Amino acid sequence: MDWKEQATATEERLRRLFLDALAGNAATYQEFLTALSLHLRAFFRKRMSQLPDEVEDLVQESLLAVHNSRHTYKLEQPLTAWVHTIARYKLIDLLRARSRREALNDPLEDDLEVFASSDADAAEARRDLERLIQSLPHRHRRAFVMIKLEGASVAETALATGMSEALVKVGVHRSLKALAVKVKGQP
Repeated sequence: MDWKEQATATEERLRRLFLDALAGNAATYQEFLTALSLHLRAFFRKRMSQLPDEVEDLVQESLLAVHNSRHTYKLEQPLTAWVHTIARYKLIDLLRARSRREALNDPLEDDLEVFASSDADAAEARRDLERLIQSLPHRHRRAFVMIKLEGASVAETALATGMSEALVKVGVHRSLKALAVKVKGQP
């Protein structure tokens, strides 16, 4: 059996088990989870050869996500495509978390150049940024500052400014566009 036939057979078996389980068959659901865990383990091992210790955690997290999201499955789409999408998101989450942890453990000696930069340069950059922001129309400036500089969400900004979420988004977009033109030195 070539890989295409094997993939088709796996899809058909998993889909049959899953649909039967959704209909209420608990024994079939257990069989589905067992078969899916084997499938996911192979999926992650292929992609995680450098981090084999993380594979089992990803399998378990993906199984839990499939279970919690089972009501979102659309019958017209292939089951394995839906499962692989969930699995990829779990993999991305893991890689992001690892990169954040690794960044926290970077030695400071590598970044001494950052500490050596002049405070005058920072003050000058801050003045330039404030000048650019002050050039924005007042109605968009507050939304831009809240979202882009303070990290507020669109909903929080809309509530604080009394604008609709759509208007907040438009204002931030127009502000970014105006700032880009000013930075490039165009009139």
